Amino acid sequence: MTLFSREFGAGPPIIILHGMFGFSDNWQTVAKALSDHHLVITPDLRNHGKSPHVPNHNYPEMAEDMRQFMEAHWMFSADLVGHSMGGKVAMQLALSHPDMVDRLVVVDMDPGLAEDKHSYIYRALMGIDLSKMENRKEAEEYLSDKIKDYGTRQFLLKNITRGADGKYTWKMNLPVLWEHFEDILAPVSGEPFNKPTLFIRGSQSNYINLENTALIKSLFPKAEIVTIEGAGHWVHADKPKELLDVLNKFLD
Repeated sequence: MTLFSREFGAGPPIIILHGMFGFSDNWQTVAKALSDHHLVITPDLRNHGKSPHVPNHNYPEMAEDMRQFMEAHWMFSADLVGHSMGGKVAMQLALSHPDMVDRLVVVDMDPGLAEDKHSYIYRALMGIDLSKMENRKEAEEYLSDKIKDYGTRQFLLKNITRGADGKYTWKMNLPVLWEHFEDILAPVSGEPFNKPTLFIRGSQSNYINLENTALIKSLFPKAEIVTIEGAGHWVHADKPKELLDVLNKFLD
């Protein structure tokens, strides 16, 4: 599978993987900031952005996508940074192909079975008939009744694009993502990854439970966990400077 990607800078490679409903642009600010000393690549994962829309969506297959992506770019090892769903893709690649990952950073995601926090979002998005929309504001007005958080709505609305026929459509493969939602919530597995690993959590998020770090340590024995105060799940949007400070310290 040929994934769409963006590249910034030059030097030792860092690959940044976005979360569910995201795409490569979401991490552009962080990527540019890291590009002073690194080649930073931000792919669109399958069924997101400009990458292929395919029938399947699970972590073993997405990890295989990344293996093929890296080899196609003559990159046989790199530092990986993954957020949320992208964090699980990064973890699965590290567990399946440890030789391809030098250092691993997981932003606000646990390796275990995730709680369902997004069913209401899927229902809201699938209730919109974009083909009948005349402008983006109609979609925003519809979502305002279904999704109360303004930041979440704006993040989701970035997925709306206009096709060649002039009609609006989703950048993501929404039906397949919903069909495989249980696969997105699923845990990752494999042999322990014994290289430097950093888990970054937002203090206002509960995606990483500090009371249950046994699974993290069993799969990633060298893992450190850092908390960024005042950040929610979208750490890179809430506290970009603080996140960059942590990333630079670990990656450099």
